[in-house]
Amino acid sequence: MKEDLRCAVPAGDICGEGAVWHAAHNALYWADINRFLVHRFHPAAGTVESWHFDEPVTAVNLTTDDDTFALTLASRAVLWSPRTHPEFKAVYTLAGAPAMRLNEARVDPRGSLWAGTMRNNVGPRGEHLDVQFAGGVLYRVDPDGHVTEWKHDIGISNTMAWSPDQKTFYFGDSEANVLWAFDYDAQTGSIANERTLLVNFGRGLPDGSAMDAEGFLWNARYDGGCVVRIAPDGRVDRVVELTISRPTTCAFGGPDRKTLYITSARSAEQFSGSLFALELEVSGVPDAQFRLA
Repeated sequence: MKEDLRCAVPAGDICGEGAVWHAAHNALYWADINRFLVHRFHPAAGTVESWHFDEPVTAVNLTTDDDTFALTLASRAVLWSPRTHPEFKAVYTLAGAPAMRLNEARVDPRGSLWAGTMRNNVGPRGEHLDVQFAGGVLYRVDPDGHVTEWKHDIGISNTMAWSPDQKTFYFGDSEANVLWAFDYDAQTGSIANERTLLVNFGRGLPDGSAMDAEGFLWNARYDGGCVVRIAPDGRVDRVVELTISRPTTCAFGGPDRKTLYITSARSAEQFSGSLFALELEVSGVPDAQFRLA
């Protein structure tokens, strides 16, 4: 693999997160949680656009309509289009808000939205709140609105990814410094047989992840200054050193899905809070789409 890390967008995010590549738009979308923003970056033109919301945005996901996105905000999951901003339609509202908030969220191969919660550490003006992380829940929101709970007692929900053969689901808890693997049933959307994939890795804490076509998980290590490539058996295959200490998530993009885009949070380093890009020789798995009725 070749190494070519660059700063793609000096975004100045407080906490960039929830990135997804939109092939039809030839653009990357991501959020800045603390500034309540969604960004769109067109690599071909080098342009960036942003939209402001009335509460933190934590993740951006595709739907079966190219112009509609499934966003997770702090208190709800919504359907949103840049064309009709600031209008949106709520598909799920978190009963525990504002004490709890939604964090990581991704769509499974069946078209359901998986969303994990955490103790709310973002104030009404985007300021940091000092909280004890406990009580998080992993939810699945189906296209018909049915909601189920799959895991409890989570510190900070992070990493949601599915193997290319759709047989394994990956999930993590940043607070516990652990990534798990589960059996995934593509017919029913259920998960079972929880086991540890990577625990107490010495470089930071596990944040968001992306899946490549060879079945390896690329995990951003918050406060660890790197992204690690993890084999299905939990072996660390590669460590990509970064120029910032707080990478937050990653997503494969570009025409061939061989560009790994990496979001980040502000820290002491120059260009922290930027969007970075890394050219690879392995491609990523296309992101699933939330199935609209």
